Amino acid sequence: MIKALLASAMLVSNIGLGWFDAQFKTYDKMQKDLHELAEPGFVEYKSCELIIKHLEENGFKVERGVANLPTAFVATFGEGEPVLAVLAEYDALPGLSQDTTACFSPRVPGGYGHGCGHNLIGTTAVSAAVGVSKWLAQGHKGTIKLYGCPAEEGGGGKTYMVREGLFDGVDCAISYHPTYQNQILRDTWSSKIGIIFDFEGRTSHAGGAPHLGRSALDGVEAFNMMMNLNREHFHQNSRLHYVITNGGEAPNIVPDKAQVYYYLRHQDPEVAKDILQRTIAAAKGAAMGTGTTVKYSFVAGSYSILCNTHLGRMAQRNLEKVGGVKLTNTEKSYIEELYRNAKLPAPDFSKFEEVKPFQEVISSLGGSSDDTGDVSQVVPLCRVETCLGAIHTWHFSSISGTSIATKAMLNAAKTIFLTFVEIYKNPKELKKIHEEWEAVQGKEYKYECLIGNEPPALEYYRNIAKKVNK
Repeated sequence: MIKALLASAMLVSNIGLGWFDAQFKTYDKMQKDLHELAEPGFVEYKSCELIIKHLEENGFKVERGVANLPTAFVATFGEGEPVLAVLAEYDALPGLSQDTTACFSPRVPGGYGHGCGHNLIGTTAVSAAVGVSKWLAQGHKGTIKLYGCPAEEGGGGKTYMVREGLFDGVDCAISYHPTYQNQILRDTWSSKIGIIFDFEGRTSHAGGAPHLGRSALDGVEAFNMMMNLNREHFHQNSRLHYVITNGGEAPNIVPDKAQVYYYLRHQDPEVAKDILQRTIAAAKGAAMGTGTTVKYSFVAGSYSILCNTHLGRMAQRNLEKVGGVKLTNTEKSYIEELYRNAKLPAPDFSKFEEVKPFQEVISSLGGSSDDTGDVSQVVPLCRVETCLGAIHTWHFSSISGTSIATKAMLNAAKTIFLTFVEIYKNPKELKKIHEEWEAVQGKEYKYECLIGNEPPALEYYRNIAKKVNK
């Protein structure tokens, strides 16, 4: 007992990577609790409070409900400069509810699940921030901030937090995401605008008096056809996706209301804005041609990610020190069975164990989007990624709630911790980070939200959550 207390005291008095190993059970439980909660975006009340409680117990001051978002918060420890930040997420995806078995086994059929690993993103940020706070408490100057960012999956909570100036005064930030290899992100990804089009017509009996009706669904379908024709003429790296969220109730009733939800993406936000204007014009044309009317409302809008190379190189060195995910034979057997049941090729375990070399040239192939992009527009940022598999799938939901995932996320937390301690100790590194950021953005850069002053789509996401939870 005395030896254990002495060992614990040593860890606290000399905070290092051993502290994270000693806290494995704490953060393994936290990520598994978040995995089980699996709450939708903008209604992550229990997940949010679970994280806040732990931070407050560790001496952080927490400001709740920031940027008019009930489940957004900012937690702060320390004082003075530099001010470094980590980003926490904790929302889940609809339709990906899953137990941690190696076979398809939803906890709630059709319910929400952590198929993107936000339970891990949240816990990584917490463990990294608490680790840094313990180091700062030993007499080091500086501030660590943890941003609790809701609804990354479509709602774009970070966008509104940036718009409200919550990142003013932050010197740099590091985010985390589980993925298919251990690496530092070197891709800009894409800017994205999420927009809903509501068509309205006139109802009637589809068999007895169709001439009296004006189908809102016809408006949606005409609009979608025009957008599909436009694909040929949009920039080749553009991405357009849509779902019809309301197409009517019965075939014998001409629907007077119909709705379609679009994502418009491109790496260059100016191109995305141009696509937006052409999309709105197409919607108006479709409404005119079908005798209906159309209104549109924004759901979210986020910038592509601006990767800071100097900060990325620092994180790379530390990720290489930490290394990859070391798997036991039992864990490997579980992954092999999981992949077989998901009808995937046999797992390449070298991806779990190795760290991908740093990619000096930033890729701009685009594709995915993330509201972290907005943070990167106002604060130098890099993103640490560790290997777990292909996201947005039931099999990822399964593995993200296991202790394998805890190993992966704590590797990221260790990397963030080492990088931040290096910056606190050496202000020259921060100067180089800022010089690079200013060279790219310009000293006079002023952030402008892609969706202007549009309010967050809280009710839209709350209504989706109600439907799924039924």
